[in-house]
Amino acid sequence: MRTIFLPLARTTFSMPDAEDIFTKSCLMLDELHPNTSHPDVLLTSPEMLSNYLDGFERVDMLIYQCTTFVGGDFVPELTRRFNCPVIIWSVREPSIDGGRLKLNSLTGAFSAANNLYSQKRKFGFVFGNPDSEDVKTKFRHIFASLEMIEKLRNMVIGVIGSQPSGFGFGGIDEALLNGKLGVRIIRTEVSSIIAQARSYQPDTYAKTLDEIKSLQANSLPPAYQCCITDENFDKHARLMTAYQDFAVRNGVSVIASRCWPDFFVEYGAPVCAALSFLNDIGIPASCETDIGGAVSMYIGSQLTGKPAYFGDPVAIDDNCGAIVFWHCGAGAPSLAKDGAKLGVHPNRKIGPVMEFGLKSGVVTILRLSKTNIGFRMLVCKGVALDEPQKFYGTSLAVRPLTGSPAEKIQRLVADGAEPHFVIAYGEITEELKFMCQLLDIEYYEY
Repeated sequence: MRTIFLPLARTTFSMPDAEDIFTKSCLMLDELHPNTSHPDVLLTSPEMLSNYLDGFERVDMLIYQCTTFVGGDFVPELTRRFNCPVIIWSVREPSIDGGRLKLNSLTGAFSAANNLYSQKRKFGFVFGNPDSEDVKTKFRHIFASLEMIEKLRNMVIGVIGSQPSGFGFGGIDEALLNGKLGVRIIRTEVSSIIAQARSYQPDTYAKTLDEIKSLQANSLPPAYQCCITDENFDKHARLMTAYQDFAVRNGVSVIASRCWPDFFVEYGAPVCAALSFLNDIGIPASCETDIGGAVSMYIGSQLTGKPAYFGDPVAIDDNCGAIVFWHCGAGAPSLAKDGAKLGVHPNRKIGPVMEFGLKSGVVTILRLSKTNIGFRMLVCKGVALDEPQKFYGTSLAVRPLTGSPAEKIQRLVADGAEPHFVIAYGEITEELKFMCQLLDIEYYEY
């Protein structure tokens, strides 16, 4: 991602103070985002700015620092050349002591923001000095958001099968998804995956088979009918290999897969465990062919660097003040609270699937949701609690950071949210907010 830092100043202000801010700003940006270009000196006129910008053709973001006050005559040099986001950066006044106004940076920020607003250009605002931890954190969020947008532009979703009857919310307008986010879709049928799985020789998937069988020692007792046959272990390993081959062959980084009834009826084994392992190896995978859910998983996992969980909000547990999220058995094994266990599908009684409660920690609930004309992002801060497993399958209890679980559910249902959400392990609301601002996606925080 190409970012340009533009330190702008007028020589009628305190140049020693401006030079000090400029030097420290360059050092900070070099540390946080090495691919940030900057001039060797302060740019003290629109002509200097114009000459400097002559060296650039493609830019993803401009950082417009009002190192001192500068008027709106600098902005047209940016907007006539580039149609990219602008971060306006204003620094603090060196001293407030009844003497000279040395920088007047903040007024310059107002001038730039008014100009960009009038031109309907996208911009953000950062206030503070380069040695401030708050400023560094803000820029980390900004760079993460920008890089997330670039990853989405290069993302390919592998969609396997169609949505089950009654699950149309998981479908998506492919042209709109590509136009807004740059995401591309490659489709295949469940029958193709099954045929591929059945075609392998045992040595092709031996390692994958060993991996799933290594969890056998953690399985639930026979009282819960957790007797998974060798045939079903074999079917899982074949299926997992087929999904990985499909991803590699098509450059797929995310999967939205049909699950029921096809894999139970036509193949004799669930796809749940395969999707679980895909999430753990860095390929976010949603079930019930939920494409928006798969994109949400990718965003959550990329921004946190950890697998994200995909589940339904199924209950409010008043005993611990939490919303319970659940799904049949496709949580990433690394998210298990007390070690991943194997089980059978709670409704179909076929295995292997994952069977555990998820670990505790700070989380962000999110969903890229459809509207009548585009997309919105639904977000809620929360804490995953250290609670016992709530239901067969995989589940966790999330206490909202503010407000009651009932109030959050009431608002989400009233706003027509889809019944699938993603729980990302980490606090990523600022990154999501800025990403949505740049993409013109409505942002709702609950």
